[in-house]
Amino acid sequence: MFLQIHKSKIHRATVTQANLNYVGSITIDEDIMDAAKLMDGERVQIVNNNNGERLETYVIPGERGSGVICLNGAAARKAEIGDVVIIISYAFMTPEEAKAHKATTVFPDEHNKL
Repeated sequence: MFLQIHKSKIHRATVTQANLNYVGSITIDEDIMDAAKLMDGERVQIVNNNNGERLETYVIPGERGSGVICLNGAAARKAEIGDVVIIISYAFMTPEEAKAHKATTVFPDEHNKL
């Protein structure tokens, strides 16, 4: 049996862009991706603290050091620039792996710097 366990979280990042005319996903500064152990194309859940919206999409890397957090495509309608979001990833693990797992949490500042 596999359990879906919280793998990592970017806690309280600030949305810097929203691009309705992109095909989809969330663009995240590669430095933040690395710190949160996220991979290009990985599925994430996004929780908007400002309006309560929740959505799932996949990650694409943004320019390193830019602080970019950009909701793309239809997701752009779920947040406004300046909204605070939590980005959560999950992983499938055996119960034994889950007992030993320690989730990673990243706390960017108000400019999405680590």
